[in-house]
Amino acid sequence: MTLPTAAQQALDAFAACPGWEQRARLLMQWGERLQPLSDAERIDAHRVHGCESLVWLVAERRGEHLHFRADSDARLLRGLLAVLLVRVQGLAPAELASLDLHDWFNQLGLQRQLSPSRSNGLNAVLQRMRERVS
Repeated sequence: MTLPTAAQQALDAFAACPGWEQRARLLMQWGERLQPLSDAERIDAHRVHGCESLVWLVAERRGEHLHFRADSDARLLRGLLAVLLVRVQGLAPAELASLDLHDWFNQLGLQRQLSPSRSNGLNAVLQRMRERVS
């Protein structure tokens, strides 16, 4: 499966970072790219449970493709959400179902830096995405 253009750009940007400090800074910058959710969207129905931080996910289907927007109250998590979103935007449901989250964050050089609770939270976000489109 070919990567979406924005996902390839993320991969290239993170590959150019020599260490964790640079990746962490880049992650924060990616988090700033997230389109903020409105107060009307920051409701319990959009909340992803299973995350230590507050996370909201809004999903919509456009034809055969999926589109998501997400937000969090935690800066680092906003960055992680941003790089997750560029990987999943526009995928068909079958492609989303087969996405290997661990592999994606490993490719970005971020997997080792994810705490178990943060990793569980991202898995909860991916699971919620899959539920929203099934």
